[in-house]
Parts: sequence; C-alpha cells; structure tokens
Amino acid sequence: MVSLREGNTPLYDLPQCSRRTGIRRLYAKHQGANPTGSFKDTGMTVAATFAREAGYQWVACASTGNTSASMAAYAARGGMRSLVMVPEGKISWSKLSQALDYGALTCQLRTDFDGCLRLLQELVKRAPVYQLNSINPFRLEGQKTLALELLEQLDWQAPDHIIVPGGNLGNSSAIGKALLEMHEAGLIGRLPKLSVIQAEGANALFRTLREADGKRLISVHAETRATAIRIGNPASWQKAVKVLRATGGTCEEVSETEIAQAKAEIGAEGIGCEPASAVTLAGLKKLIQQGFVQADETVVLVLTGNLLKDPDFTMEFHRGDLLPEQTRDGGALNAYRHPPVVLDASLDAVLHVLDQAEKKDR
Repeated sequence: MVSLREGNTPLYDLPQCSRRTGIRRLYAKHQGANPTGSFKDTGMTVAATFAREAGYQWVACASTGNTSASMAAYAARGGMRSLVMVPEGKISWSKLSQALDYGALTCQLRTDFDGCLRLLQELVKRAPVYQLNSINPFRLEGQKTLALELLEQLDWQAPDHIIVPGGNLGNSSAIGKALLEMHEAGLIGRLPKLSVIQAEGANALFRTLREADGKRLISVHAETRATAIRIGNPASWQKAVKVLRATGGTCEEVSETEIAQAKAEIGAEGIGCEPASAVTLAGLKKLIQQGFVQADETVVLVLTGNLLKDPDFTMEFHRGDLLPEQTRDGGALNAYRHPPVVLDASLDAVLHVLDQAEKKDR
C-alpha cells in the first residue's frame, strides 16, 4: 500500500460561526490536515496503490494545484514518476511548489484546467501513463473515507446536512456514494442532505441544475480566486447530480466577497482553510436564508484544503487589496481584516498599539 498516513482528519465545532448563523450544531471536517494539505490524499493512496500494482512507471494528472501536490507525493512514495499539467498563471505557487519538491515533471500549459485535462486524456491514449484525476474510479473510492470517518466521529448519528465545495465534483460524488452505501448497509438510519456550493465565476453545476434541470452540462469559462474550484467543465457532473437528488441536497453559488468573508470568519475560529473551502460557510448562510437549513439541524462543512495552500489570497485580504469593495470606507469586509502594523522598535509604540486594540474591541 502506498501511504503517507492520510485520513483521521479532525472534526471541529465552530462556536463563533454557530452564533453568527444561528445553527446550534455546526461542525467542520478539515481535510487540510492530510499529509499534503488537502482532501485529495485519501483518494490518491488508493489510486497510487493500484497504479503501482498494475506496473505503471508513470502517473499523470491535470490540476489546479491540490491534485498535483497529492499525486506527486504519492508517486514519489510509491517509486513512480509523475507528470503534472497545470494552467499557466492560474495556480497558487504554494501548491505548485509541492509538486516540484516531490519530483514531478511539471508542465505549465497556456490554457485553463479544462484544456489541461483534454490534453491529458489524449496523452494517455498514446503513452503508458496512468491518469490519476478524479475520473479515476479508485480515486473516488478512496475519497469515500471522509464520509466514513465523519459518521464514526458522530457516533453513527447522521447529520442533517453535509456541505461540500464544488469544482470537478469528484469529492461530492464520492461522499454521496459513501452515504448511500452506508444507508443501504444499515450503518446509518437516514441520509444526510448533501449540498454543493460553487463560486459564481465557476458555477457549471449550479447553472446545469437551474437552466438544464441536470440533463446536460452547461460549461462556463471559470474565473475565481478560489483556485481549487476554478473549473468550468467538471468531469463528474453527472455523478454529482445523481447524489444530490438521491440525498435531497441542493446546489448554490456564492460571490468572491462572500467567500472572502466566510474564510475570515472560519479563521477567527483558529482554523485556517483555503478559499475554496470557505464557500461552504458562505453557501450555508444562503441556504439558511432560503429556509433549506433550519436552526435546530446539525450541519457539517467539509473544508477541503489548508490555509497555506493559497497564502497570497489571505495576505491580500488582510492588506485590503483583494477585492475592490475593500477599498471603500465602511466596507463590511474591513471588520475582518488584521493587517500587520509597522512600528518603531520601542516599548511605548507597542503599548500604544495594544491600547488601541483594546479600545477597538470595546
């Protein structure tokens, strides 16, 4: 087995977010605690193990960052070579640095994620390379681990809602598959509602359900600072539609401002996550407003990646130059900013800053 001791990720309660939203039982299952910092690892251990068992020397993926980091790490651990295709200029340097450090042959292509994936699918037809994107069935089987762990952590009492970020939609498909199988096996007495949240600029599933009733994919030109979900042509959309309907869940979209605010609110709990993870809290607020989620229900947010996956987003937010609305006086986002303060190296200067902070909190 090719393993880096993935899994067993923490389930946190979110007391401050609970008070803000009115949801009394609000939790976060944080997949950013996996070895390479994202949810990809639980699927990659299974797929990489199969690839090695099948005799492949090369594995490959198209990626916006997290998949490439995970695949490169597990390939290195399993004694295989890895090929990574990423869109040039549309990937966090933090994620790209992981793939480089783990020894991947990394190609930055002048296209978007969907273009990278199309090229990879052509490549595997002509070369002995094994594809490890989420269309790989072993990846999805491994990613069911999250749901199994979650229910074990909740003493097999199913929550009312599980809310997941939506990019290529493999993760939501895997979680939904696990829930259906657990219910069929009698491990849980009822199905949680599984819902997917997307960024407004990468809302292919949202539009597919609203405009085409889930019967045909409506692709979009993806654009969002939440790089992990910047995908306009999700490969697992049909599986996602199936599990949403089977569990009674829904799909919602959120703005860049809503993502940034939610990320800061999760950070105020002492829990860091990448921007794509924060769509879950932003989406929850909308689902509450719509009456889809009730105050007395139990809700679990799936945080898919570590804060250090995209530190540029965090720094720009706290400096006040991430979004145009931050520059306006009285902008709601400014309440969550904590920019560094540059001071003279004197005790009086530090004491003055402490005093100002105390007055601000009163």
